[in-house]
Amino acid sequence: MNQTSSQMSMSVRVRLSTMMFLQYLMFAVWFVPLAAYLTNREVEGWMKAMIISSMPLGCLISPIICMIADRHFAGEKVLMVLNVACAVLFFIGAQVAAPGLLFFVLLIAMFCYMPTWNLTNAIAMTNSPSEKFPQIRVFGSIGWVASGVFSLTAINLFGVKVFDGTALPLYCGAGAAVVAALLNLTLPNTPPPAKGKPASIVDALGLRSLGLLKDLNFAAFMILSMLVMIPFTMYFSLGSDFFQSKGYELITARMNWGQFAEMFLMLLVPISLARLGVKWTIVIGLAGLVLRYVAFYAGGICDLPTLYYGAILIHGAIFGFFFVGGQVYVDKKAPSGMRAQAQGLIGLMIYGIGWLTGNFFNVKLIDMYTTLTDSGEKVYDWDTIWIVTTVISAVLLGAFLFLFRDDVTEGRLAASAGPDRNKGQMAAAAVAEESDEGE
Repeated sequence: MNQTSSQMSMSVRVRLSTMMFLQYLMFAVWFVPLAAYLTNREVEGWMKAMIISSMPLGCLISPIICMIADRHFAGEKVLMVLNVACAVLFFIGAQVAAPGLLFFVLLIAMFCYMPTWNLTNAIAMTNSPSEKFPQIRVFGSIGWVASGVFSLTAINLFGVKVFDGTALPLYCGAGAAVVAALLNLTLPNTPPPAKGKPASIVDALGLRSLGLLKDLNFAAFMILSMLVMIPFTMYFSLGSDFFQSKGYELITARMNWGQFAEMFLMLLVPISLARLGVKWTIVIGLAGLVLRYVAFYAGGICDLPTLYYGAILIHGAIFGFFFVGGQVYVDKKAPSGMRAQAQGLIGLMIYGIGWLTGNFFNVKLIDMYTTLTDSGEKVYDWDTIWIVTTVISAVLLGAFLFLFRDDVTEGRLAASAGPDRNKGQMAAAAVAEESDEGE
């Protein structure tokens, strides 16, 4: 339960903020350039899709691990053990040659890592006043952005010419995980908040809220949101492939400009929700998705690489307005006793099923429009790939405009509309925390 006092020592605040910073840096530093690394290792097809899908597969297991931790162990101790495990697994993954073994190592690593997003939320909310939580949580976004700077530092530190597309990001992730684990030893004690409560996998995965799908409008929202992950993951999971094929260096640093812009654009989401409502807030995010791929396509056919940076910077609008707007809709739509369950369901459908589907679809799409020259060099038809992705995005935008209506009244925005960039699970944690307080 959140502290009722508005007082929090500077020492605790610094430690909690640093916890958030390191937790996101350790992931972003290797995940952003992962697709380029696999391409350089000549890992293609379904195996490539499986490896980059280790994250959504970890999302599917995360609620179960968090459920166990919430009932039996102190949060900071669980976080430390998971970070140590991540450090070991990232280090092993950097040395693995066989693609199948790399998938297995990264899958276990994501089983350990993905629960840490909820755990860090829970630790921060337990040991800080509720109004201070967004100020602490934003350091996670800063850590994601800083992973690009970290990559530049690593180049100078290790004396290498290339960082992205190599195993070095995994080594850096392992190092950051070690530092995070050491910091975890200094965190305030956070007892298990649900000790003694019955455990249910059905509740952990949000499956009890499936009854909400009887509402056709809610069902349309959930299905369309899941399908949006198909075009979304083309950039988020496989964007490093595109930039590497175009000869760009420092890919991690370049792509993380999108997260940098997100920190500021996120501030506009509550204003949009208040003035335009849920539907048009989500529409803005989907329109940004269309514009992103139009920018990629136009940048290629018009030979204007500067448009690629526009496609990167618009990421903040896409995530903030679509994903966070969707979390707010679910929070408003669900009955008060089922809000955490509903957030779990949207996390399962979007960041689990939708993300997996998008990864496999887009790997196949890229393979379809990639040819080999006589010298064995790969030639990508990115113009056609961007056309396909743009059309899919536009169709989903049209379907959302036609099928979805804003059928909720004004309600709580703070729990879901804050500067939070967890792919669904963070809003669920905030809502669950409020539900516990209400009880």
